[in-house]
Amino acid sequence: MFSPEQENISTSTKVPVKYGELIVLGYNGSLPNGDRGRRKSRFALCKRPKANGVKPSTVHVACSPQAAKAISNKDQHSISYTLSRAQTVVVEYTHDSNTDMFQIGRSTESPIDFVVTDTVAGSQSNADTQSVQSTISRFACRIMCQRTPPYTARIYAAGFDSSKNIFLGEKAAKWKTPDCQMDGLTTNGVLVMHPCNGFTQDSKPGVWREISVCGNVFTLRETRSAQQRGKMVETESQELVDGSLVDLCGATLLWRTAEGLARTPTLKHLEALRQEINAARPQCPVGFNTLAFPSMRRKDTPDEKQPWVYLQCGHVHGYHNWGNHREEREGREGRHRECPMCRAKGPYVPLWLGCEAGFYVDASPPTHAFNPCGHVCSEKTAAFWSQIPLPHGTHTFHAACPFCAQQLTGEHGFVRLIFQGPLD
Repeated sequence: MFSPEQENISTSTKVPVKYGELIVLGYNGSLPNGDRGRRKSRFALCKRPKANGVKPSTVHVACSPQAAKAISNKDQHSISYTLSRAQTVVVEYTHDSNTDMFQIGRSTESPIDFVVTDTVAGSQSNADTQSVQSTISRFACRIMCQRTPPYTARIYAAGFDSSKNIFLGEKAAKWKTPDCQMDGLTTNGVLVMHPCNGFTQDSKPGVWREISVCGNVFTLRETRSAQQRGKMVETESQELVDGSLVDLCGATLLWRTAEGLARTPTLKHLEALRQEINAARPQCPVGFNTLAFPSMRRKDTPDEKQPWVYLQCGHVHGYHNWGNHREEREGREGRHRECPMCRAKGPYVPLWLGCEAGFYVDASPPTHAFNPCGHVCSEKTAAFWSQIPLPHGTHTFHAACPFCAQQLTGEHGFVRLIFQGPLD
């Protein structure tokens, strides 16, 4: 079930140590037009040949803007907190040989390791996302990984730009901490949710929190970009655990640890499950033709053997026009259709296998489909994602399919598939 790469994570010294992976929700194994360079649907954080982490050192209080600019121009990292037009606090950062730093954001500038753009629910191509005004920060967040076991990963809001600076302007929420340090929040914030019981069959949703520029944990603001920060939650940590979700206001990332990924089904395993379903030769109860899930490389246009489902009841058919009333014939899918087996009325959509193995909480067969998109996965995986409230826009939350980001509908958000076996 496990791939050689996964098994070698801890046993081989030649393979670089993998801290974990970030996987963008809403993509089924790759970006619609393919993964390219630093823009892709998943990003592996591996131990760097040389540490590039930083940690706070000197604090320059009550600087004039000119003095602040002079400090920021030094060839080292710094965070500037503008308190007023006349006063700026600059915190210099120094090299930390114990950590590796990885930066995530919308910018394509070199300091960003993982370029993330807004996820548009159900989009099939990058063209679908071009018209969207992005709410993701250019330098959204940074993750610091300990270079020694247990390779703890900690998340912080905001990333350093090409000049190695982070600027929090007058309008940004910022404050002085009890130990006389500065801290602040980014415009739309970085939200994190750690699941209860890790990322397993027994996982339950945690509580969404906001992470500050210095990595402190807060309750959510009233709205995403409100000036007033939430309350500090001292009992919780910015340490990422297997299954932690990171929301950048426009895209949500799933953090999987190297250990967690080693327990996750591989693409090879998912392909074996696909072939197993097809080997059972499920049939369309109306046309009596054999159905087959297409190869995992074909993920967008249905073929003639494609299984379709009535989402109200879960009965699986091939595509046919039975019960397709005249006024509904203009569009192929999604319209309300009547199931020939049980007369239940509801959407009629093609089924697609969930191909992003990192979203699965177990290795069980794909027996359930999300409603309304028709992405198929194991029962425990469907149950897990159907109860996770994902941030949507600036102040709402809803459950969504992890493979396409469409908002879930129906009583449970997913349905059990009922296949008809061959008559012979």
